[in-house]
Amino acid sequence: MAEQAKWYVVHTYSGYENKVATNIEKVVDNRGLRDLIPEVKVPTETVTEIKDDKTKEVERKLFPGYVMVKMVMNDDTWYIVRNIRGCTGFVGPGSKPVPLTDEEVARMGVESKVVEVNFAVGDTVNVIDGTMVGFSGKVAEIDVDNNFVKVIISMFGRETPVEFQLNQLELAKSED
Repeated sequence: MAEQAKWYVVHTYSGYENKVATNIEKVVDNRGLRDLIPEVKVPTETVTEIKDDKTKEVERKLFPGYVMVKMVMNDDTWYIVRNIRGCTGFVGPGSKPVPLTDEEVARMGVESKVVEVNFAVGDTVNVIDGTMVGFSGKVAEIDVDNNFVKVIISMFGRETPVEFQLNQLELAKSED
């Protein structure tokens, strides 16, 4: 593969996001274009709604009217996506689609990166990113699914629990 697939944003009619995503997937599978269009997503979040004293989990679209497509942009892939029923076009100036930057993809949570955790509860870790760089403490709790670690750090003679993201910490080197 000469070019790497990038994330693009496709504008759709409101309420047609899932239908557009499904139709793109069908065309990709039927034409064997999985190498050019590997992923299609409609970013959603699960929200707990309370109505009439009843709580229920509801899946809500993060960006109504938009579908994220990871694709290698060329005339064929542009034409395929652009001509899906319910699709009104790509996001970008004029008719030129602009790919999302890596920072935008990370912020939007479109692509989840797997973070390997090489420390456990009770281990000593060093803070390598954020406002508390240079501090170290003992791991009290790890929640890989929600990407956070609770670390007990000694500040001003007091034990203080502080929450970090998984990638903000590294296992402290033992001094053996």
